[in-house]
Amino acid sequence: MTVEARPIRARRWAPAAHAVAVLAAVAVAVAPLPVPRPAYAQSIPRGIPLIRDAEIEQLLRDYTIPILRVAGLAQQNVQVVIIQDRSFNAFVMDGRHIFVNAGALMDARTPNEIIGVLAHETGHMAGGHLSKLRQQLATAQTQSIIAMILGIGAAVAARNAGNPAAAVLGPQETIRRSLLSYQRQQEEQADLAGVKFLNASGQSPKGMYDTFKRMSDEVLFAARNADPYLQSHPLPAERVQALAGAARGSPYWDKKDPPELQLRHDLMRAKLYGFLDRGDAVARRYPMTDQSLAAKYARAISTYRHSDLRNAIAQIDALIAAQPNNPYFHELKGQALLEGGKADEAIGPLRRAIQLAPKPALIQVLLAQALNAQTSSKSSDEAVNLLRTALAQEPESADGFAQLAVAYSRKGDLAQADLASATSAFMKGDAATARQIAARAKTRFPIGSPGWVKADDIVATSRPNQGAGRP
Repeated sequence: MTVEARPIRARRWAPAAHAVAVLAAVAVAVAPLPVPRPAYAQSIPRGIPLIRDAEIEQLLRDYTIPILRVAGLAQQNVQVVIIQDRSFNAFVMDGRHIFVNAGALMDARTPNEIIGVLAHETGHMAGGHLSKLRQQLATAQTQSIIAMILGIGAAVAARNAGNPAAAVLGPQETIRRSLLSYQRQQEEQADLAGVKFLNASGQSPKGMYDTFKRMSDEVLFAARNADPYLQSHPLPAERVQALAGAARGSPYWDKKDPPELQLRHDLMRAKLYGFLDRGDAVARRYPMTDQSLAAKYARAISTYRHSDLRNAIAQIDALIAAQPNNPYFHELKGQALLEGGKADEAIGPLRRAIQLAPKPALIQVLLAQALNAQTSSKSSDEAVNLLRTALAQEPESADGFAQLAVAYSRKGDLAQADLASATSAFMKGDAATARQIAARAKTRFPIGSPGWVKADDIVATSRPNQGAGRP
């Protein structure tokens, strides 16, 4: 599991406001619409602190596949992206990613609860809400400009009336309320679509309802005197009431999650707590009296991160004995050994994890890191091959490109090492470093070769105030 340490501002799930919709809720849409992203840029915005973990991402894929299938989005390669933030939040920003905070995964007690959140977000995607919202923003922007021009003239006429600002702000407020009303409609549509997708995939909407109800109870006092026309989402009590009418009629209302899926969900939550919480907090949440597999998982992770590596390995070995074919227990052992300075011993468990995992790209990067710590050229060759395979599945992995740079450097291929290092810096959002290293890589490649072209792309798209990359 890879955890980035950069914090972001917590945002409370309302639930599931889009990033674009949040902007529209607090502004009057007078800012210009976003410019197109460079051709070489990441599809996930830089600067968002992400959690990358093969186990959690596989579980979330298993959660979303049935929903995406019935929603007609199975061919869009939609990915669930985990943000390192402890607040309960989820949102969509495009047609290919659902963003969910770690806090939402940790708070959801059952698979069905987080599946309900994912179903709601899928409702936004299936309804084309982002593109429609952008159209509304464009219209509001035009209306706002006209209103400001007309308002200035009206303010001159109203000057003697003692309130010229009202002539300018009145139309602006009308536009803002219109946008907020449109957002509330989208949220209501996504709620109903989510229930529809859950029913169509034979899953209970109870988890979705329970999550909304819990959120409603928590904000009930704050929302008591709120103006319903100034909210980007329906008022909590009204929303829960509307959702109850749709959800309780489901033939799957009382359907429970399968025990094996509940166990995977419990292991996911334990893993997040083990990695993100302090050792004493993990000990309180998962005391020694709790002998469940999830509790043992959390304690093993916490032990290797905060305490004694030898004790942690013994705990991880006990997990492996309980589930010998669980790839992520082997991965954890390899990661603990690697980070504990025992790269040689990490190779075996990581190889086993790759054999067992359905999508082992992230584990392949870990194994390549262990191989890069070896001294033989054979290890470097294997690391390059592993990373090429992994990066074909994870083309935006900054860590993968960083390890590829190390492997090529150890092989003496400085051109490819520079290109991989520049790409890693670019993926991390360090444009200046990416541009500098890519410029050096260009001098090492024959002009016009594939490597030279890739390096030139990085130089072009990393240039200050550069609006677009190579077509």
